[in-house]
Amino acid sequence: MSDGLDEIEQLARSCLRSVAAPERRQILRGFARDIRQSQSDRIAAQREPDGRAFAPRKPREAEQVGGYTVKFLYPKGAAEPRLVIMKSWVRQGPLLTGFDSEAGAIRSFFWDKIAQWLPVEGNERVRSGKLRRRGTIKSKAMFRRLRTARYLKSGATTDETWVGWSGGAATIASIHQEGGSDRPAKKGKPVRYARRVLLGLNAAEHGVLVDRLLEHLAAASAH
Repeated sequence: MSDGLDEIEQLARSCLRSVAAPERRQILRGFARDIRQSQSDRIAAQREPDGRAFAPRKPREAEQVGGYTVKFLYPKGAAEPRLVIMKSWVRQGPLLTGFDSEAGAIRSFFWDKIAQWLPVEGNERVRSGKLRRRGTIKSKAMFRRLRTARYLKSGATTDETWVGWSGGAATIASIHQEGGSDRPAKKGKPVRYARRVLLGLNAAEHGVLVDRLLEHLAAASAH
């Protein structure tokens, strides 16, 4: 079956080369739009090109008991460092992570960038129990932003079609595409991510593109 598809694709390439450059660019632009949409839809479905589900996220770490209230000025070297009051926190490598009272949410701060530790009043020295992160991100699909038109781009010339990312988005996508390593924080330890193939055409998508080309050429020859 694959040999037959290869022969059809070779025929399609020959037909594509036979049309004038402006028409060929138009056809390839249509291919680019179709491919970008199919890749975006598949990423939304959390599926590899071969239909397998993406490797799941790592299990959530066990909840940790937060430390007593701390106060400090942050960051070091700022003209007017802000006051941070954390009522529950844990030390995670170079980071201090906990509930930031002013922000009303969990935040992380580099331990070595704390400008000054401040005294805590006796009635403020309470332990807030276990430090919990909101679980919504774990329940949401991965790569929700990467699959949007803002980041996943497409285009074409008279000779080729392309779909992909650029800049920082390309770096992130490449790490997951290849199953590479990255540092979640600047001074954090490298973390290896599971391989999740974000871009890749399967046999069905190849077939759709060939059909679109042949339909276009048939319609053009009918006029």
